[in-house]
Amino acid sequence: MALLTWGIIYRAHHVASDATLIKVAWIFALGTVVFAGYFVAVLVAPFVAYLQTFAPIFIVDGYVRYREPDERSRPDACGYAAVLLADRAVADEWEFLGKRRLLSATIPALVEFSRYGIHKIDGKSTGLLPDEDLPLLAIGIATRHGRRADL
Repeated sequence: MALLTWGIIYRAHHVASDATLIKVAWIFALGTVVFAGYFVAVLVAPFVAYLQTFAPIFIVDGYVRYREPDERSRPDACGYAAVLLADRAVADEWEFLGKRRLLSATIPALVEFSRYGIHKIDGKSTGLLPDEDLPLLAIGIATRHGRRADL
């Protein structure tokens, strides 16, 4: 569209019989700006998600600590889960939402986690990530997990 705009402006200035074309060039210029804004708005979220795939996944031979909600918890929170290093320093902690309250406990475990949550505890998946390979473009993943996509 930008090239079309510049072509109209060029032709209006260099071909005498098309001098009035300059009056419509602003329509294409506005279309170019709107399309560029739409392009950026639509692609920001997928690009950020793509960049997040390069975030590190940590594997720690330490502990998983569960604890009950506190006064700063959300009303629908059922507690917290944290990954502790071997010296029991907190590596990261996440608030859990659900129906059953978490009881306070600390268990030794080999933990795989990222900043989004715990992926595996002692090699068993927590459900944060899919267990098997994703289909091409992740098409059909919702129906694979028992959810129907009513379109």
